[in-house]
Amino acid sequence: MPEAVAAREAARRSRNGVRRAASRAGRNPRRWRARALAGAVLAGACAAGGLAWPTVGALAAGGVAAAPVPQSPIPTPSMSLPGFHAPPPSTSNGTVASGAVRTQPARMPFYVATKGKVTVYVLGTLHVGEPADYPANQPFRRPILAALAASPTLALELSPDDLLESQDDVSKYGVCNYACLPRLLPGPLWQKLANRLRGNPAALAGIRHMRPWLASLVVETYDSLSAGLQTEYGTEAQLQNVFLRKKGGKVVGLETLAEQMRAFTGLTLAQQREMLAQDMAQTPAQNADDVRALHRLWRIGDADAIAAWASAKTERLTRVRSIADSIDNKIVYERNRRFVARMAAIAAPNKPLFVAIGALHLGGPKGVLELLRQQGYRVDAG
Repeated sequence: MPEAVAAREAARRSRNGVRRAASRAGRNPRRWRARALAGAVLAGACAAGGLAWPTVGALAAGGVAAAPVPQSPIPTPSMSLPGFHAPPPSTSNGTVASGAVRTQPARMPFYVATKGKVTVYVLGTLHVGEPADYPANQPFRRPILAALAASPTLALELSPDDLLESQDDVSKYGVCNYACLPRLLPGPLWQKLANRLRGNPAALAGIRHMRPWLASLVVETYDSLSAGLQTEYGTEAQLQNVFLRKKGGKVVGLETLAEQMRAFTGLTLAQQREMLAQDMAQTPAQNADDVRALHRLWRIGDADAIAAWASAKTERLTRVRSIADSIDNKIVYERNRRFVARMAAIAAPNKPLFVAIGALHLGGPKGVLELLRQQGYRVDAG
């Protein structure tokens, strides 16, 4: 992540172990990783890994810098909502010798699903980004801004209130009160993980207390932080900056915290081991390259291209195909079906619904867009 990532991202772990570190981090807003799977669980993983957000007070002091919805008054944002991040001050006056420079926002995967008088706008999010993705003068393309202005409800994977409650559950279900991870992994896999973290004794001491599924997410988080991207520029945060400028807007979740947690806590030990083994199949630098590749595809905005890239990556890293397929079904495809069912329940005639979910959920034969088509929606690129 640019602009002194290490200084902003890394936090010292408590000598008394990961539980106390997670408890301290619980007083702060949450972090995301780039794979765009599960907000609450991943936020808790980052906290358990010793990665801290700026405090709510710091965010409030920084204010909100985002393009307003045209002719929409700006209410004072609720501090219960995470993700109010001001872009850093520009080092340029925005001009060159030939005149003003206009930076274009990322295209992003954006689609319009219609069935009769029901309209659902679907935006594929990325939970990390860079300042150039959201220019201060216009953080989103005009069709996206217009859709936000027209929609009384913004639906995210989780409601903001559930996200704020997530970290206790991650610690409860993902952290042991003893060094359980070495006992739960095959010897060679544990040794490979220990070797990777040997330069970070505090991280190694903390990860010993995690169950494999949480250790997997923490390893991915560490690797993604070196990809040159920042969670401050995740799509969800930037969307809320814009959406909450309108009066009467409501932010809801497409799944509950318990449902999202079960996607991970319900994994078998074999599935958890496969997750971690895939994370360890490449070097940290290779994993960071994958994050950057995903970011480039997200900027281009083609959901099916993103799905094809993700499928090829899984094929490359998979150790046991049947187990890998069962993991995808549990943490991606089952949730896709739940998302679409909740969209259908919320959407109403002449009341557009704006949905923002991880970009990896959208494309492919089992993705959200195809599921909407199967329910009779016409889906067009926005």
